[in-house]
Order: sequence, then C-alpha cells, then structure tokens
Amino acid sequence: MKSVLVTGANGQLGSELQQLAPNYPKLSFTFVTRTELDLGNSHAITTWFTDKHFDIIINCAAYTAVDKAETEADLANAINATAVAALANIAKAQHSSLIHISTDYVFAGQNYRPYQETDPTDPQGVYGASKLAGERALLSINPAKSLIIRTAWVYSTFGNNFVKTMLRLGKERAELGVIYDQVGSPTSARDLAGAILSIIQHPKLQSLSRTEIYHYSNEGVCSWYDFAKAIFNYSNLTCFISPLETKDYPTPAKRPHYSLLNKAKIKHDFEITIPYWQDSLKTCLNTLNGK
Repeated sequence: MKSVLVTGANGQLGSELQQLAPNYPKLSFTFVTRTELDLGNSHAITTWFTDKHFDIIINCAAYTAVDKAETEADLANAINATAVAALANIAKAQHSSLIHISTDYVFAGQNYRPYQETDPTDPQGVYGASKLAGERALLSINPAKSLIIRTAWVYSTFGNNFVKTMLRLGKERAELGVIYDQVGSPTSARDLAGAILSIIQHPKLQSLSRTEIYHYSNEGVCSWYDFAKAIFNYSNLTCFISPLETKDYPTPAKRPHYSLLNKAKIKHDFEITIPYWQDSLKTCLNTLNGK
C-alpha cells in the first residue's frame, strides 16, 4: 500500500482529495494543515519529516492571496518557493514522488494560443514570481517521479472562490459588473483531484527519471463574464451582469488577460479525459444549491 501525504488539507484541492480518498483503498492518506506542518518555516518542515516517510507527497498548500502578495512578498516566497525547495530535497532524499501544484500566473498572460509547458515564463506580479521560484527550485533539485501541475481558475464546493462569490453577490444585488477581457478555463478542484489520484497510480509516474511539468484545467474557454453568466443561469439567479474591462477594475496585482493552458501532454501521458468546464460547473452548483 502506497503512503500519500497531502499538504494544504483544508484548501480547495486538499478538501476534494479528502472527499475522494475513501474511494482509493490501496492508498494510505495523511492530510495535514498549516497547524500541523508550517510551510512558512523550512526548518520546521525538515524537522517534521525526520521520523516520517511517504511514497508520494501532494503539495496543495500555497500562498494564493494574489493582491496581498504585493505587500507580503516574504511570506509568499516562504510558502511558494522556499517550502517547495525543502519538500523537493526531502522527496529526493527519500526517493518519494512530489506532486506540486503551480499556476498560470507564471506566464505573462499575453499569448494568442494555449500555453504549452515549454513556453517562456514571465510572471507579472509577486504571486506569480513566487510560484515560478518554487517551480525552478523543484526543477533544480529534480527529484525523479515528480510533477509540477500548473492549473488556473480553480473553484470548488470548499473554500472561497469565484463561484461561491458570484452565488452570494447574485442573491444580494440586482446588478453586477464582471471582467470580460480576461479569458481562461475554469478548473473544478474535484476534477483536478481525480486526475491527480489517477496519475499517482499510473505506471508512467514511476518511469519518470526527472521532474516534469504538466498543465491541467477543464476543457473549453470563457471570460470571467461568461463564467458568471453560466453560474447565474444554472442557478436561476436574475442579477444583471454588466461586462467590465480590466482597466475599469484596477487591482494591486496585474491579472493575466490570457490563461488558456494546453493539456495535450497530461492527457497523452496519463490517459486522462478532461471534462468540459460547463459540465463540471453544473455538478458543483448542484451540490452548492442543494439539488
């Protein structure tokens, strides 16, 4: 039986992995939160692993407050970069697989076709830069049988996210403005969790001699405006949505205008079928709306 450690257990992805874990009796899971394993302290990470060994480490923990990162760079880098380096060193020393979750924010967001894993990176803010630093640390240490999975626009029935925010505002307000000139693919954390659980059991993972980068999001494309419209339509909310340009909604951190990720590599290597974003959204909304 393979032992699996999941960090960030209370986050969106970690929570979904906890929900799905009972369906995988051949895997022994340990879920830890920030209280049990402080990823902001690299020394504490090393100490925590002194008497512990796992076949697979899934690092779902991250500093994800994109705007706050602009003024909390040290904390963002501690969790998103320094901690990743510590986990990578542990994985290499223990011959474990490390599955690390990264983001589309490592790119400039100005592309004209879905980003491939080999495309040049160019983060536009502290958050993206800290995530890229974590990727580079992991690639430098290069534990075998390990993956970086970049994803984007993650939502879930757990935690705080765009879907839950839209549901709340759609019930509170008669009209709402939503950005229409940023496009991407929403990602169901439940789908991503299922993909990860498939990957860690796939023989391809064990054959990897180095750390590889993969992309994962749901299929299809939309703007945040389209995303909000779909949430309201499927939830029978009558709130009117006005399209906004990014320049009309300034934020401390710059958002990518283009977040589409090419998923051909992960689909081919791990024989994964990725659901269409609207289908997965309906599933999530049915749960949130009690259907």
